[in-house]
Amino acid sequence: MEEIKRTKVKELLKSTPGQDVIAKGWVRTRRGNKNVSFIALNDGSTINNIQIVVDMASFDEEKLKKITTGACLCVKGRLTESLGSGQAVEIQAQEITIYGEADPASYPLQKKGHTLEFLRSIAHLRPRTNTFGAVLRIRHAMAFAIHKYFNDKGFVYLHTPLITASDCEGAGEMFQVTTLDLNNPPRKEDGSIDYSQDFFGKQTSLTVSGQLEGELGAMALGEIYTFGPTFRAENSNTPRHLAEFWMIEPEMAFYEIEDNMELAEDFIKYLVKYALDNCMDDLQFLNDMFDKELLARLKSVVNTEFVRLTYTEGIRILENSGEKFEFPVSWGVDLQSEHERYLVEKHFGRPVIMTDYPKEIKAFYMKLNEDGKTVRGMDVLFPKIGEIIGGSERESSLEKLEARIKELGMRRDTLEWYLDTRRFGSAPHSGFGLGFERLLLFVTGMGNIRDVIPFPRTPKNAEY
Repeated sequence: MEEIKRTKVKELLKSTPGQDVIAKGWVRTRRGNKNVSFIALNDGSTINNIQIVVDMASFDEEKLKKITTGACLCVKGRLTESLGSGQAVEIQAQEITIYGEADPASYPLQKKGHTLEFLRSIAHLRPRTNTFGAVLRIRHAMAFAIHKYFNDKGFVYLHTPLITASDCEGAGEMFQVTTLDLNNPPRKEDGSIDYSQDFFGKQTSLTVSGQLEGELGAMALGEIYTFGPTFRAENSNTPRHLAEFWMIEPEMAFYEIEDNMELAEDFIKYLVKYALDNCMDDLQFLNDMFDKELLARLKSVVNTEFVRLTYTEGIRILENSGEKFEFPVSWGVDLQSEHERYLVEKHFGRPVIMTDYPKEIKAFYMKLNEDGKTVRGMDVLFPKIGEIIGGSERESSLEKLEARIKELGMRRDTLEWYLDTRRFGSAPHSGFGLGFERLLLFVTGMGNIRDVIPFPRTPKNAEY
């Protein structure tokens, strides 16, 4: 007789009744009376549980007492049509093996609702909840969709270094990487630390962006994208900041600012549509439990044309809005999320791509406009989030780039390799960065960025 293999819950729920099956998973709930017990079993393949029906007379009572919330089971039985509401099929249990018990006195995920704050304190167990199962499945789907999108467009996936000697953003908020003895580091005659004795022979840090190296790839391969972890040693305890997060950074030779904006809009619409097409059970759950407008908001982004707006025009709208902002608005200020959200949610009612920012508030590598005051930057602004994508056409002129580095007082010696891309066969090129967790905040409707990454890294928190 052919041996029965385990079927995932996702597949069981779509299967035809009348066959013998094996299900394995964790107990979400158990209810019933002295004659019959109903166990909700979940294996992480779907937000939905499979119901296991246990005839109490057929099983050892002592064994059944060990089947509590959190316990892990293997159930052999008959898949039958369900008479109860809520599911099409259920399993009439014939054999139950308990792989692992979960003591109800100490297992923290009991049937009652838990706050997201509490779940953050047990991040190692929170993937077993409906909410985090949904979020992490969506996270996977979005990661897959990103690779599919760029692969189908002929982009090359470029792995840029995590350890670097250059500071892309000029922000200086970088984690140091060293093997020196921190209690007694070697010093030069002037008392400064002698990094020539360090592992790499120079001062190195964790990357804040793969962009500069991405540009090198684009100048040879045409169109590339990176997708990897980035690190910011920024002491920001906000619902929008992480110290370790993932970034997607495409970089394209021969793209000017218009091409860049079109790609960014097409890319983000593709991802949202992919989520709607492939993650509906999980999105519906999050919509019902956390954010009643989630599905409507996702659909509206797919079906709308993004507004194109210059920074100067945006400032004028904000100044004339009559709104009282926490951060006052005037030409030259860096926009805060309250300003971005006003434009998107209240003024236009749809996503906005803002361009032509003052050079003072943008990075050194952005292409200067003819006016000498603004650069060809472009940020995509979204409802509830504010900026979700930041990008620009890059400065392709060696002279202008050198002047900008000098103007900002940046260390040129660590950037000579970057300047070579302008010395040898320079070309117009553009790119942007999408913070993966910011995208996930939008797609899941979650309110805190710590709830869309499995193990958040924030100031004073590096558990696991």
